[in-house]
Amino acid sequence: MNEACSAVAPLLAAHRSAYPALDLSALLRGYAVAERLHRGQLRKSGAPYITHPLAVATILAEMGLDTTTLVAALLHDTVEDTPYTLGEVRADFGAEVAVLVDGVTKLDGERWGERAEAETLRKIVLAAAADLRVLVIKLADRLHNLRTLRFQPEHKRARYAQASQELLVPFAERLGLRVLKREMDDLCFAARAPAAHAATARAVRAALRDADAAFGPPLRRLRDALVEHGVTGRVQVRPRHLHAVHRELGGDLTGLRPNHVARLLLLVDGAEQDCYIALGAVHAALHPIPGRVKDYIALPKYNMYRSLHTRVISPDGDLLDVIIRSRGMHPMAEEGIVAHIRDASGGAAAAVTGRRDLAWLSRLLAWQSDAPSAEFLDSLRADLASGTVAALTPAGEIVTLPAGATALDFAYALSPATGDRSVGAVVNGRLAPLSAVLRGGNVVEILTDPAATPSEDWLRFTVTAQARVRIRRRLAHRRAEEAAAAGRRRLARALAHCRVDLLAAEARGESLAVARALGHPGVDDLYAALSAGSVSLHDLVARLTRA
Repeated sequence: MNEACSAVAPLLAAHRSAYPALDLSALLRGYAVAERLHRGQLRKSGAPYITHPLAVATILAEMGLDTTTLVAALLHDTVEDTPYTLGEVRADFGAEVAVLVDGVTKLDGERWGERAEAETLRKIVLAAAADLRVLVIKLADRLHNLRTLRFQPEHKRARYAQASQELLVPFAERLGLRVLKREMDDLCFAARAPAAHAATARAVRAALRDADAAFGPPLRRLRDALVEHGVTGRVQVRPRHLHAVHRELGGDLTGLRPNHVARLLLLVDGAEQDCYIALGAVHAALHPIPGRVKDYIALPKYNMYRSLHTRVISPDGDLLDVIIRSRGMHPMAEEGIVAHIRDASGGAAAAVTGRRDLAWLSRLLAWQSDAPSAEFLDSLRADLASGTVAALTPAGEIVTLPAGATALDFAYALSPATGDRSVGAVVNGRLAPLSAVLRGGNVVEILTDPAATPSEDWLRFTVTAQARVRIRRRLAHRRAEEAAAAGRRRLARALAHCRVDLLAAEARGESLAVARALGHPGVDDLYAALSAGSVSLHDLVARLTRA
């Protein structure tokens, strides 16, 4: 018992720090059930399996998630790896915990075969649409698995890290969970390119040894300027994570200096307008680089990240990146949607209802049902690819798209019907083709025609999964219609030689009866099969002349 209390103590302490007056009995009961069910199971490291769900729950507790989420995290592998059933979860812990556990439970590989990975991820996405905590639990689960990836066989590490970086790290970015994204990025980097990771780590450590000398003078100037401008706050040196340094420098670590591996973060005491006063103080203290101010307060990023970014020149001539935000903005900047879930008075569902930063999830849900398993993962990778462009409608609505997206992608992001009927665009007041590549801040109006339909050519310049899946579906539907029409004409001509009117046979239901006898749901499917050669014309004529 003492050993169990010791094991669960960090989780309880983290949860109590966020909710001091909370009853911890449900959490203790969840741990007891998970520990009993996983008893005897081991991780690849040789550690008891319970250490994994316990670590996942602790990650979430440190972010301030609620008791229901933590209990679900403790139980998240029980239905998959033990005899415990979803019905038992519901009976023991309630429907809300059961929904979360079900959402993160993988589909049976034996039953689903090669489709298991894609359909499991689809299942998580669908569950997250109802409760985003499902996706947050999955991300914490993947984070801990990445932390312990060194215990996996070497040939699995890079593949697992690549899948994580392509499919799950982008979800952390979309949800604004930078506190998870940064660590996941670095762990994936270490697994995929261990030599480059080690070299970057050494170079960053060496560069930061000179941090006091490099950042001391500009920090003193900034603090003096803030006092002169009547702004209070805290300025700190914030190291960048290793993967970001490697990506930005392209692996070239020559001459790495402190300003390459760290930024200045200014947390302002006060309201939004005080951030702009602080920006003026920064520019008064240190010479600004023209055109390098980014105002993510007036125009937040797609995940509602809000801060001011600027680049200035230090007294020593180094370029310094400075981030300015209020203390009130800071939790959202670091923990994204979790900050809203944690602070929402109406619970997790109320925290996410109607949020602009979840438009990407709505678009994903719009196309996923039309994508077969084999296509779903590739389409999802493309949709979640790094780099985004925020364009606007004439009414000021922000539409976030992947880098390289075109006006036609924008049209399909507005709605599938708008995309289907598109004939052109007006970008920043000028006519543009649907293939025009959009830039951040473009104001885009889509021109439509009720008679327009998708073209095969559209697949050459669309990049979003939503657009490509919809176009393929519409083209396939049109081809099916054309095949059915061709098959019907062929059958009508053959029947006319036998003095049988196909239209009359259809009216009497004879064609439908033949179609169903041959295993087709309707006459159009029968005619398309005839056009494709999978049904014999002679057989159809014989059946319909006997009817």
